[in-house]
Amino acid sequence: MNDSQILSTFADLPRPGVAAAVPDHGASARPLAWDVCQLGVVLRAVLFVQAVTAVGVMFVAPAPQAWLMSTALLTAGTLPATLLWLLMACGGRRLFSSWPMTAQWLVAGVLGALAGLAGCGLLAWSGLLLVVPWVGSAAGGGLMALVLLAGLVWRAKATMPAGTQARLVELQSRIRPHFLFNTLNSAIALVRAEPKQAEALLEDLSELFRHALTDQGQAVPLAQEIDLARRYLAIEQVRFGERLRVVWDIDPLADAARLPPLILQPLVENAVKHGVEPSPEGAQLHISTQRRGAVVVIKVSNTVPAGSGAPGHGLALANVRERLALLHDVEGQFRHSLRDGVFRVRLELPA
Repeated sequence: MNDSQILSTFADLPRPGVAAAVPDHGASARPLAWDVCQLGVVLRAVLFVQAVTAVGVMFVAPAPQAWLMSTALLTAGTLPATLLWLLMACGGRRLFSSWPMTAQWLVAGVLGALAGLAGCGLLAWSGLLLVVPWVGSAAGGGLMALVLLAGLVWRAKATMPAGTQARLVELQSRIRPHFLFNTLNSAIALVRAEPKQAEALLEDLSELFRHALTDQGQAVPLAQEIDLARRYLAIEQVRFGERLRVVWDIDPLADAARLPPLILQPLVENAVKHGVEPSPEGAQLHISTQRRGAVVVIKVSNTVPAGSGAPGHGLALANVRERLALLHDVEGQFRHSLRDGVFRVRLELPA
């Protein structure tokens, strides 16, 4: 193995005392704070503004009928204003995310005020208002925008512990003596008989360490996750031999889909740990990806020994579900089932 390949595992690690080598994790989290282009975020923002509007009308409406009419009237202005703010936030998310947080709060409030004025102007143009509350509309729009941004910032920060935990779990699985010693022993056994295979084995191990030790950001292409899973299974193939039977069914059209890093790896590890290890006959793993219009479907299935229940304690599955929801919200779906001796995991995410 070349020295550059060996050192690549540690190339991205910061050296003590060198501040320039420390990545800016805060900057990597900022784009998600303005990522309002997701369907779930849009629905929650619209429902929140409409709920605040409906509750506010209760203070001035003398009767239920008056409340209903006033709420419907204000919805004709607040709904377009909310959608306008979301559209401007979505279009400028890359630019806004590069600014200091003070500037981001300021631009959110200004855009909210402009959206409020636009909604008020729409009602004034339609002749539905006797008195046009320009100042109140601007203030209300700015306040709602700041509240929405606060929720988005909180959501962005919520992804950081989940991503850190995933990298920690992945690193722990890599340095676990059971896996590491077996891999090194396999490489030693191959050095003389199959030097090329031993070199490839160590290269795969080096790549797994590199992914576990470096920050990959909030999302990576599906193709990268597939490559990482192939390397891991190549290592385990040396150990288990014919007991590990892997079937790949990969759709190239799905390779560009974005998903959290190290999200496919624990699913593959679970399949090996709970399907292959406890069975003298081994198990068959089936990994498939498919693009269906605007949706990418990922499936990981494995046979399990007779009498086995659901694999593990579900910690890895819960982490995958949480991280997928944080990145893709309602557009990301995660399901798993155990039926007829086959454990299946299915993920759906935007293409």
